[in-house]
Amino acid sequence: MSDSPARLIDTRIKELGDWRGAMLGHVRALIKAADPDIVEAWKWRGVPVWEHAGIICTGETYKAVVKLTFAKGASLADPSGLFNASLDGNTRRAIDIHENDKLDDKALKALIRAAVALNTAKRAPAAARKKPTST
Repeated sequence: MSDSPARLIDTRIKELGDWRGAMLGHVRALIKAADPDIVEAWKWRGVPVWEHAGIICTGETYKAVVKLTFAKGASLADPSGLFNASLDGNTRRAIDIHENDKLDDKALKALIRAAVALNTAKRAPAAARKKPTST
């Protein structure tokens, strides 16, 4: 596959051509604004994925919903109550966005930043555990 993930996501947004494309484009912009170091990927035969030290979230589109699934959502505080789907599992949480739903942009950015902080915190302890040797 020669197209970059960013180009494939651009194409998906254009192909949808309706509110789902507009919403996917909107959440993508919010994700990138929340974390300028985010990496875009294209996985599982056509799912946009945003990563930073691991998966942050995916952006799936269905007939009646745009679903943002947070890989470690169950470990994130959600004071604004954005998570409204996949609430039963021990790991993931999702936000189902329907046509005409008003998204809380500020709360979504905060959730993205919290997910990045969680991913990066889980990577740091290996170096922190090394104790200096005394001489």
